[in-house]
Amino acid sequence: MLPQKVYHIVATTDAHYMVLLAALIKSLEYTLEEDALICFHIIEVKLTPQLKKQMEDSVDARRIEIDWVHLSNDLLNKFKLPLDRSSYPQNIYMRLLIPYILDPSIQKVLYLDVDMVVLKSVSSIFETDLGECIIAAVKDQRVTSFGHSWGGIKNYKMLGLSPDLPYFNTGLLLIDIQSWRAFEVTKKVFECISKNKQYANYPDQYGLNVVLAEKWKQLDPRWNYFSCGDDPRPFLVHFVGRKPIFGSYNGNSRYKELFFGYLKNTKWYNLGAVSELERYKQKLSIVFSKLMKITQKLKQVFYDKKSH
Repeated sequence: MLPQKVYHIVATTDAHYMVLLAALIKSLEYTLEEDALICFHIIEVKLTPQLKKQMEDSVDARRIEIDWVHLSNDLLNKFKLPLDRSSYPQNIYMRLLIPYILDPSIQKVLYLDVDMVVLKSVSSIFETDLGECIIAAVKDQRVTSFGHSWGGIKNYKMLGLSPDLPYFNTGLLLIDIQSWRAFEVTKKVFECISKNKQYANYPDQYGLNVVLAEKWKQLDPRWNYFSCGDDPRPFLVHFVGRKPIFGSYNGNSRYKELFFGYLKNTKWYNLGAVSELERYKQKLSIVFSKLMKITQKLKQVFYDKKSH
């Protein structure tokens, strides 16, 4: 019997975070209605065939259909990902390319960060009427407005924006693909980040909030509930900060148990705690990679000037 409903969901990952993605997908599978199917599009960053098979063997193919997406150089060159000052990997920007990856006939797509698990079927999110809005998201639990002291839009005055505008977390985004493309959101966000690097502490989140100010719809806060909270019945838990796989995890212990409850039913069932040293190695690797790219750009500028 073919499923009556198909939901399109996207996430992006590299090898380090495949374990988190495995728990997320398993949680989606376990909470999905019997007559539905999730087409899960995974934007991959240098994944081995072995890792891909490990993921495919972890899910029920009758309920989760995996589509591996490798971004073309043409698409990456077209938009030119900005080099920011953060320690976040550049694959955080891949979510901004989603409307140019999927078939334009798909009306709505749900983007999810990999460091999440769901506790309720996502079907109700897809029923959200966006109206004139381009996306739906959840107001950030900690940074609630543009004028927030340490995490908001620090140059909101320069941009002519109100400090009272609500600020959303980009971990969960319900996207109207056609509206996004018509408004050229991707292009505008990249330009915004490049022009305001010194203010973009959370680069993609900064750009999306500025460009889509007053163009997004608020979802129930339980759809992007942070792991540091204590709500007994969130719809989705977002492991901001330390991830549950790290020995230094300091969030709600119940949410960590939920995470490993899903993970034990995947091919990553025997994972042990990852050390803090390993976490720092990953961060340093990201920073070093960005420094190398900046150096290469500066060299190119120097040689171009010299040749003239």
